[in-house]
Amino acid sequence: MSDAQPVEVRILDRDYTVGVTAAERDSLLAAARMLDARMRELRGNNRVVSLDRIAVLAALNLAHELQQAREERDARERELARTLDALHRRLDGMLGPAQD
Repeated sequence: MSDAQPVEVRILDRDYTVGVTAAERDSLLAAARMLDARMRELRGNNRVVSLDRIAVLAALNLAHELQQAREERDARERELARTLDALHRRLDGMLGPAQD
């Protein structure tokens, strides 16, 4: 990333510097806010829980959500392909045999 610029994010009361391009900046900041909120939710009122444990649980939850979203997307794509195939067959049937 040759055009990366440092961006400061704050997650669970700790500051981190991450290098991102200008185009990625807003997305990174949104991701940091989401991660901070998730980690705060997991920590709750229990301030004794280790940061490592909270981070791993947050990462696992987010990875699980990502996996579910990918599976749903794949299922929608398969359904769309089946629907398009059925429509093509129906259209071919209506038009009759191809003529050269």
